[in-house]
Amino acid sequence: MTWDRVTVVEQRLDQHIERLSAAAHRLAPHEPIAPDSSLTAGQARALFEDGLVSRQLDVAARELKKTNRSFYTIGSAGHEDNAVVGARLRGDDPAFLHYRSGGFVMARARQHPGATPTLDTLLGIVASSDDPIAQGRHKVWGSRPMWIPPQTSTIASHLPKAMGLAFSLARGRRLHVDNDIAPDAVVVCSFGDASANHATALAAINTARYAVRLGQPMPLLLVCEDNDTGISVRTPTGWIADTFGSLPHLRYVSAEGEIDQVWESVGTAIDHVRTTRQPAFLHLRTVRLWGHAGSDAEHAYRSLADIERDEARDPLLRTATRLAETGAATPDELRDLVAETRARVRAVAEEATRRPRLQTTEEVVAPLAPYHPERVTDRAAHPVLDADARRASFGATLPEEATAPTARTLAGCLNAALADELLRRPELLVFGEDVGRKGGVYNVTNALQRRFGPARVFDTLLDETSILGIAQGGAHAGLLPVPEVQYLAYLHNALDQLRGEAASLQFFSSGQFRNPMVVRVPGLAYQKGFGGHFHNDNSIGALRDIPGLVLAAPARGDDAARMLRGALALAAEDGRVVVFLEPIALYHEKDLHEEGDSGWLSDYPPPPDVLLPDEVGLHGVTDGDADVLLISYANGLRLSLQAARRLAEDHDLRARVMDLRWLNPLPVEAIRAQAADVGAVVVVDECRATGGGVADAIVADLAERRIGRRLASVRAVDSFVPLGPATSAVLVGLDQILAASVTAAKRRRRKPAAARG
Repeated sequence: MTWDRVTVVEQRLDQHIERLSAAAHRLAPHEPIAPDSSLTAGQARALFEDGLVSRQLDVAARELKKTNRSFYTIGSAGHEDNAVVGARLRGDDPAFLHYRSGGFVMARARQHPGATPTLDTLLGIVASSDDPIAQGRHKVWGSRPMWIPPQTSTIASHLPKAMGLAFSLARGRRLHVDNDIAPDAVVVCSFGDASANHATALAAINTARYAVRLGQPMPLLLVCEDNDTGISVRTPTGWIADTFGSLPHLRYVSAEGEIDQVWESVGTAIDHVRTTRQPAFLHLRTVRLWGHAGSDAEHAYRSLADIERDEARDPLLRTATRLAETGAATPDELRDLVAETRARVRAVAEEATRRPRLQTTEEVVAPLAPYHPERVTDRAAHPVLDADARRASFGATLPEEATAPTARTLAGCLNAALADELLRRPELLVFGEDVGRKGGVYNVTNALQRRFGPARVFDTLLDETSILGIAQGGAHAGLLPVPEVQYLAYLHNALDQLRGEAASLQFFSSGQFRNPMVVRVPGLAYQKGFGGHFHNDNSIGALRDIPGLVLAAPARGDDAARMLRGALALAAEDGRVVVFLEPIALYHEKDLHEEGDSGWLSDYPPPPDVLLPDEVGLHGVTDGDADVLLISYANGLRLSLQAARRLAEDHDLRARVMDLRWLNPLPVEAIRAQAADVGAVVVVDECRATGGGVADAIVADLAERRIGRRLASVRAVDSFVPLGPATSAVLVGLDQILAASVTAAKRRRRKPAAARG
């Protein structure tokens, strides 16, 4: 008994072909392989070859792994019938692929003359920097010419953005947004039977059906490659068909049996999606050969009899038999094709191992966070708004002319800034739960739908995963999405759509694909008379942990308008993903120190006035000797400004206050310069003490560089935010800032006197 199942399966294919008999009649390439089939002999032979190449890529990956020359052994063996999907779709239909879609990729490459899918795949397997899509950062199925954005998902987290692209195609055309996607394109997304159970997959499928119910186009082909197994966990018999076979607004098509039967079923599903612009669920029966990956000891949880039963269902065996018995190919031709393919793939594999790999940090991170400040500034200034059109849109009073307090608050300035950007950027969309008819829970999007129409400002269902999926898909379609996630705590329901999908796309595609967006998120704490922890979430650690993601946190209305323009320009120019964190408690705040002082109102800065990452705000003592530097953001900025006044009045201390504005990446150069100038530093961080905010990073950086004679921080308690007056027990308060500042400043003042002694 042998557990080298690769050798067993390979030998079985050879032996099977040797036992085949040639048909009495040899079919010409253009002849159908069966009277009632549209599959020709030439097409059938090509499908067998595509599956065979995919199989040999899996063999090569495992052989190279034995000598530590490859790094990826999750294969497509047993899933080769997905080549039919690749062959029947057009070469420009966007494809978001399962990691076992080798046959699909080989078949699609036939529609792209000059494509080298064998070499490209092997370059990814050996992590070579010559890999044309990921350049050695990961082995992914991806190609810009073949319209295959790279996916790293193993839990179907790519389904929401596939759904989002299908949702956005008609909307983009309606808004006259250019892209390279045909008007009748089908968006295909493949995934496994195990990951079909994941909440992310179910969210996407639900939203696709929801859209159809609302009468919206959804040309989405969902391909479930069902091999009955999720690593070691069996999928219950009939589960996929029972779960997805009779859902309203979702056409279910089963594909199994002979290659020509699969061909017809796949065609039925594709034709339904392309003609009706409604989704279909293609249930493609497959078999998993050789375990989950090369490291999977399948015999530890499966009996030999079970493994052999699956091996007997090898689709290459079935297709070889069909080709021979119909006369599409002779056994000799099949034998020669197998031998030639093996030799060719082995030779290409050896060539791939000689190609270079990434070596330096700079090479690895190069596509992660592109930033071109001059170009972003130019993008923020263009297109220039037509003065008459702007006057017509806003009416008698432009926002910069407004004197009413409601127009000069943070919420009012954000509303005006969104209106200006919608007016000059026809590709911009604003959407989310309650942003349309209601105008947002906090009135930030008030009247935008009425002014710009439901095609550009619209409500979504209550599902953050789908909201971010629509944003990613819309960006693929050439749109500039501004989704709103209603509260910061709700974002955690869908965080992987940012972490694993949106923010990673440029990294894993070497900048060839991108999904620019600005995600508006009302958040942070200090709301009065409302909340509990879901509405007063004061932790941003999970966002700051995402490589390449930009996190903006405005405090004042004028800054918010400028920063929003900068964020949108950064997304549009460099393809960046930006989270725009808006402090709820400051939306409608008017006063700073006492009631009626209007100290938190600001005049609206009209376009093209802009703020970009690294541009901080300085308040208080900015041009002279200060006793203490207060570094903060959002609600903490308001508290720090109040503290600065009290320090001057009650303690004769001069404070400089820095508004960080940008929390990821932190404006470290500005922080270091100001800390070196002042010496005594207090970081006022309204987020949780341990990893929830920015204080850890700032204090550590200054300490490691020995900048500042006294470093201190004031942070919120590691607690969920309670309801009502109890919030004062866990959030940063004015008295804490004053105490920390007095201590830091007095130590700074004593040091020169001690030195003179």
